[in-house]
Amino acid sequence: RIHSYVDTQITRLGGPNFHEIPINSPLAPVHNNQRDGMHRQAIPRGRVSYEPNSLAGGCPFQAGAQQGFMSVPARIQAKEEQGKVRAKPEKFADHYTQATLFFESQSPVEQAHIAAAFRFELSKVTVPAIRERMVASLRNASEALAQQVAQGLGMAVLPDAMPRALENPAMPEVTKSPALSLLARPGDGSIKARKIAILVADGVNGQSVIDVHAALFAEGAVPRFVAPRIGPVKTADGVAIDADASLENEPGFLFDALVLPDGEGVADALSADGHTMEFIRDQHRHCKAILVMPGSQALMEAAGIDGTLPSGDADPGILMGSDVDAFIAAMGKHRHFARETDPPMV
Repeated sequence: RIHSYVDTQITRLGGPNFHEIPINSPLAPVHNNQRDGMHRQAIPRGRVSYEPNSLAGGCPFQAGAQQGFMSVPARIQAKEEQGKVRAKPEKFADHYTQATLFFESQSPVEQAHIAAAFRFELSKVTVPAIRERMVASLRNASEALAQQVAQGLGMAVLPDAMPRALENPAMPEVTKSPALSLLARPGDGSIKARKIAILVADGVNGQSVIDVHAALFAEGAVPRFVAPRIGPVKTADGVAIDADASLENEPGFLFDALVLPDGEGVADALSADGHTMEFIRDQHRHCKAILVMPGSQALMEAAGIDGTLPSGDADPGILMGSDVDAFIAAMGKHRHFARETDPPMV
């Protein structure tokens, strides 16, 4: 019942601040610094809502044992000199061992993504001292990660590592765990439930894209015809096609792969819509498989994509021609991260 009543209030009233609604609020006010959610009545001042902090002189801070809530200490028979308290054991002060294990277990691609994520978020921090403090903390988790993030933030010199709360933590049984890496489990090569965009426009060879649609659907994928506008498309061979979505309302990053169509004049029709180039570049930047049928090479050239990897080798995720089986095999690998550069070249 203790759980149920609170859960019911949150569900009915839509958030964690249900107790601040006037009809629910206690006579004795309860102060907190929860700034998010519906029905917040107080308007806290200041830039920060956490502690410890340096931007607000350490405020707000917890009341402590003398003024705040504290469990009544109870004697433990086995250890008369100690009291039973609501506290955490020493191992909770080990803030970095799990972080180190997680980062070291990632593939190089995943490690690069983690470093880019830190760079992105810390670039929004306007106080240089806080950026340096975060990099100092990262040094305790991974020196390589800290160096990558510092380079992305324009730090010429790495700050000293932050002092550890627990100097000599227990070492984990393993230094790497494949179970922590998504790319360690590449899947079975199936494309079931993959959402695939087949771009179409007036002048498209209707039968060719219908055949591709049927082949993908037979493999359990979810192919969709995407055009500058929804509705009927005028095909070169008179085959009826209805566009399921428009380039505007379903952008490229919503799809797992891309098919550029065959047909004389279809490239010009698609190029007339600026969303097309965004769509193609999104697919390329997210390392998705792309099938470029005859007649659409001009679209790739217009998007600045030459079909090669940064090493100069051919990109295995970009298929030129109408080989649907090879396209399905490329989609089975999901992403082709050998294509990825930071910053993106396209």
